[in-house]
Amino acid sequence: MATEKVKGPASYFPSIEKTYGEPISYWLALIDTMKERKHMELVSLLKSDHGMGHGHANALVAYHRSRKAA
Repeated sequence: MATEKVKGPASYFPSIEKTYGEPISYWLALIDTMKERKHMELVSLLKSDHGMGHGHANALVAYHRSRKAA
């Protein structure tokens, strides 16, 4: 049986962990402390405060928001 390929924001996770040296749980917990902010505010903060690229920051915020909505 073939393993399904991960799609959507979670497909960025291995690269995020490798590039920034923290597990995804770290980033999601960080976003959770700022959850009252708007999507793009969170993306901007991850970019400016943690040197994250736009795609990685956006993927984390999108995943976090979708998980909380479910």
